[in-house]
Amino acid sequence: MKIGTVTLRPVQIGIIILTVITAIVHFSLGGLLFTLNGLGYLALLAAYFLPVDLLQRYHRWIRWLFAGYLLLTIVLYFVFNSDGSWLTNSLGLFTKAIELILLVLLAVDARQDAAQM
Repeated sequence: MKIGTVTLRPVQIGIIILTVITAIVHFSLGGLLFTLNGLGYLALLAAYFLPVDLLQRYHRWIRWLFAGYLLLTIVLYFVFNSDGSWLTNSLGLFTKAIELILLVLLAVDARQDAAQM
């Protein structure tokens, strides 16, 4: 898909859609931590895709930061719900599934970037 002068691959469109969904879920939960988490997702998404020359130099590092943020969010979900309440939280599990898929899409995007070089 082409937006202006930027062409997005299907995997990149998936990254955008799933990140926005995850951010919306976190915003909908309310509270400072959830709101900050949602803002973090949107900030990383912007840093990952904005065609700013300064950020593009660090694209690979932003990808690693994005993946680390995803992993931290997943791990902390289970830490904060270590009493087993995560087993009955369908919204939480849905969001964690999205975040795992996002990790896979970031890896696929990295491979596609490497193949283009």
